[in-house]
Amino acid sequence: MGIMENWVQSSIYLATAAGMVLFNAFFVAAEFGLVKVRGSRLEELAKEGKPFASTACWLGARLDTSLSACQLGITIGSLGLGWVGEPAFAGLLKPAFVALGVTSPTALRTSTIVVAFTIITALHLIIGEQAPKIYAIRRPESVAIWCAVPLKVFYVLSYPFLMALTLTTSWVLRLVGIESTSEEDVPHSEAEIRALVRQSHIHGELTRAEHRLIHAIFEFDDMICRRVMVPRRDAVFLDVEQSFIECLEIINRTKHSRYPLCEDSLERVVGIVHVKDLVGVDPNLPVDLRKFARPPHHVPETMPMSQLLRHFQRTHQLMALVVDEYGTIVGVVTLENVMEQIVGSVEDEFDREPPPITAEGEGQFVVLGSAPVETVNEQLGLQLVGEDVDTIAGALVERMGRLLEKGDRIDLEGAQAEVIEVEGARAKQIRIKLQPGSERPKDAEDGRESADWRLEDAADDELPDDEE
Repeated sequence: MGIMENWVQSSIYLATAAGMVLFNAFFVAAEFGLVKVRGSRLEELAKEGKPFASTACWLGARLDTSLSACQLGITIGSLGLGWVGEPAFAGLLKPAFVALGVTSPTALRTSTIVVAFTIITALHLIIGEQAPKIYAIRRPESVAIWCAVPLKVFYVLSYPFLMALTLTTSWVLRLVGIESTSEEDVPHSEAEIRALVRQSHIHGELTRAEHRLIHAIFEFDDMICRRVMVPRRDAVFLDVEQSFIECLEIINRTKHSRYPLCEDSLERVVGIVHVKDLVGVDPNLPVDLRKFARPPHHVPETMPMSQLLRHFQRTHQLMALVVDEYGTIVGVVTLENVMEQIVGSVEDEFDREPPPITAEGEGQFVVLGSAPVETVNEQLGLQLVGEDVDTIAGALVERMGRLLEKGDRIDLEGAQAEVIEVEGARAKQIRIKLQPGSERPKDAEDGRESADWRLEDAADDELPDDEE
């Protein structure tokens, strides 16, 4: 009878110990599931009618207290396992040690305690901690949802104790300089969001085009108007002193949609003329273009791109004159210049813009002097820097300390630049030779700027990266 009683007692202890391990595992899984899952994803699942998703949202909205409930459950499970674990295994281990010849009460007790503690620790770490933790990290949505109802029941039953625990925790945190715990998630920094977007792209959640577009949006507001404008010397304008026939010849040659109308130069702008307003006008009659001109709008060269975009949306006039701090017109900017910073180069039927970087051979490239410094650095693996310069030509002028001349050679870190064409006081084309062992450019081999491949054919988005 005594043997039967011991066996029943050991079975009860074993069942209780197994229950404590599973109890602990449940709260570990629930804790990591709630921490790992995105609140926005739970809201989506709740809207879709996923069972228990609304309960998981309820717990997520009270994350601090929900995690306190998980910690309370884990603590109860661990203490309970420690209380019943040793007696549970001791009853099974004693007969085994006796059979092995261990008869001393002290040696028998010490041996059973050591072996029982080892078994309990292994079960607690593997089944009660590591396995549910890793499972919850791998599948946070399903874990958070299926643990939601039992956890909410435990949450409600232990709420008074949880509140006391939360208040005590807040008081301890205030002692070390933290005012209070927050129920809100800590917002992600821009670098963290970029990393998340990259991971989503790597795992196939975002296409290559989507990844590049999101990346471009982050860079968008860091740019200013001066970086995207058409420089003053390259801007095409109509002169009020020219005849209508001469103005039409300029329009036919350049094929733009809008032109500044000026009195002799861009310093005296009368307005902006749209070619649609000239459709149907008889070129044989004397025409005063002033009556077709709309009032010009001026924007500072340091205006952020987002503000410039809102300016175009508000004024409904998609060309603006860019002025510096002294009020001098330094260029012209259009909506197309702005949008190209997001989607890449947008060329219509009449645009014939050469690529900013063209490969000439192995490690050798021809770069337009007007190419942005950042683009050249990114594509050719260089590290050119300059104070208040935007173009590669400007950076080289700053390094030389004078205007560039044809044939000038400038040694750079990992490369050599050679001026091969000069127009007026501006270096128009520059040849850059990379030194052997320098970082290879990513997309310059086919003469495309990184911004220009943000949008690709829809078919490319369906291909794996190795087939694109």
